[in-house]
Amino acid sequence: MTAVFAFLKRFRIILGIIIIFSILALIVTLFFIKGPPAAPRKNVQNIIFIIGDGMGENHLKLAKQELGISLVMETMPVRGQSETRSFNNAVTDSAAGSTALACGVRTNNGCLGVYPDDIEALKSHPENLTELAAEKGMETGIVTTDLTTGATPSGFSVHTSSRNNTKDIALQEIGSGIDLFWGAADSETKQAAVEASGYKYITTYSEMNALAGTQKSFGQFNGDDLWRSKSSSNTPTLSQMTDKAIDLLDNQDGFFLMIEGAHIDKFSHVNNTANAVACVQELDKSIAIALDFAKKDGNTLVIVTADHETGAVELVNGKYAYTSVNHSGDNVPLFIYGSDNFIKNGQAIKNTDVSLYTAMSMGFTSKQFPHKVTVNIAA
Repeated sequence: MTAVFAFLKRFRIILGIIIIFSILALIVTLFFIKGPPAAPRKNVQNIIFIIGDGMGENHLKLAKQELGISLVMETMPVRGQSETRSFNNAVTDSAAGSTALACGVRTNNGCLGVYPDDIEALKSHPENLTELAAEKGMETGIVTTDLTTGATPSGFSVHTSSRNNTKDIALQEIGSGIDLFWGAADSETKQAAVEASGYKYITTYSEMNALAGTQKSFGQFNGDDLWRSKSSSNTPTLSQMTDKAIDLLDNQDGFFLMIEGAHIDKFSHVNNTANAVACVQELDKSIAIALDFAKKDGNTLVIVTADHETGAVELVNGKYAYTSVNHSGDNVPLFIYGSDNFIKNGQAIKNTDVSLYTAMSMGFTSKQFPHKVTVNIAA
């Protein structure tokens, strides 16, 4: 009997040790799965988030090779990389890439502002940076050379299962309350609906340049000319839109402005080196304008990155050239001005972390963003 009790005692001790080690192992496992909590970022008043759609590291080398110039973006004090992919593919498209940068979550290719397990947003959807900024009382703006219903501006403004749902996208954008929404004219964006939502509907550079005060505006410009560095059709350039948008949004409560140069991607898909390089140069002019404002303001964060790389630009026989007409899974540039702790020089982070760190620069915590918005089905 004594032997039985002794055995049971030893068994309880051994069992206790096993349980303790199991708990410790679980804690260690959870730590490495989730990682340590993200450190807070420096709070800023204004955020200018610039995206060169399809712009990889070698697009910058290609532009310098073809133009024989240096790039302003490469003078920014912090340079790292964004790791691109979507939830369901190692190579992201612009819709999922934009969602990652805007909402801090990876979704399926083709989806906009939704979770991969609820693409119809029947239960919930992630909040995007534009919505987050508006809730904080900041002015908000979206500027693009793409259609206003294009994938990248839509990632920062809507929640829908497909980038092809252009009618739904247009209605959501018109009803978004975003203070300034400028891009190429889309057939689903109707002037009557735009004006009924309180926007001034504009179609030319002259009308854009005449804007003043706090009037909300919705630009539907000539898409054939919008990407160009010079226009003869009274259509603004990306740098002109950037300059005017910053001027209109600048206020004591701060602003969030997303700027996209969409045609680096579009011309890379057809390997049109001359036009793609011209678009990199025009984007760089917009970056220079943003940096000039940030340096004078002293409280503005400027982020420059891309949603993915297009064309698989490589060094071929001593020159940079396209080797594909598709997207690649390459890391893309990430430049930072206005924060000394956004990333470290040379650091590569997930595309979703770019969004997270931007939200933290607005004063939100990693527990508050990404933020899940519950959908009221009865509404």
